Amino acid sequence: MTNNIEFLKCIELSFRKFLETHPRSNQKLKILHGQIASDLSAILGQDYLISSLGFEKGKEAKIQGRYIDKNVDITIFRDKTAIAGIGVKFVMQNYSQNSNNYFENMLGETANIRSCRIPYFQIFIIPDKIPHYNDKKIITKWETFSAHNSHKYLVLSRDNIDTFVHTPTKTLLYVIKLPDIDTQIANKAEYDSYYTNLQNLTVENTNTDYGIFDSSVIFNDYQMFMTKITHFIKSI
Repeated sequence: MTNNIEFLKCIELSFRKFLETHPRSNQKLKILHGQIASDLSAILGQDYLISSLGFEKGKEAKIQGRYIDKNVDITIFRDKTAIAGIGVKFVMQNYSQNSNNYFENMLGETANIRSCRIPYFQIFIIPDKIPHYNDKKIITKWETFSAHNSHKYLVLSRDNIDTFVHTPTKTLLYVIKLPDIDTQIANKAEYDSYYTNLQNLTVENTNTDYGIFDSSVIFNDYQMFMTKITHFIKSI
């Protein structure tokens, strides 16, 4: 299984691909989703099949929801039946204006699937400092993923998943730190160019203290998250 250091490297590769491609391109997702799917397959074994971009057939699968059927980032099958799913989100720009939408969409997506008694897990990845662009791709400000932003995940971490179907069965919150930018940059092109040409682009865990999360949310520990969810899946 990919360890925490290797997972940071995977995030770095996904970020590099994001810089090289169009923001709507799924190439960055293939790297990240594919690695997670590969780890799941290795841990769960041949009795389970995994559908995901970047892994084997390279396709997402649809899970039946209570209200709508949903294409899921990573789907786990046993005996040709979807038994669990994972939603993955990697935010790289303009977070603050969408912060509540990201969270509310996660809750709604989770409730739709968990209402059908299918476990659903979430992974949310974000740098602790990201640019905010206007419509012309000019950087208007720098946003920080702060304790205020993480507070809702602290509350989520205390939820009883047996009581609240909108709460993911387990959530991985992963906050990373990119190398500091040591020059003036004004727009997306300069931002992309800076990191693309940076010889030592090393992604690290953030140094920010966001508090102590309870059992429903795992903070910056990919190995623990994978261990917990694979044990859960095998117990179904």
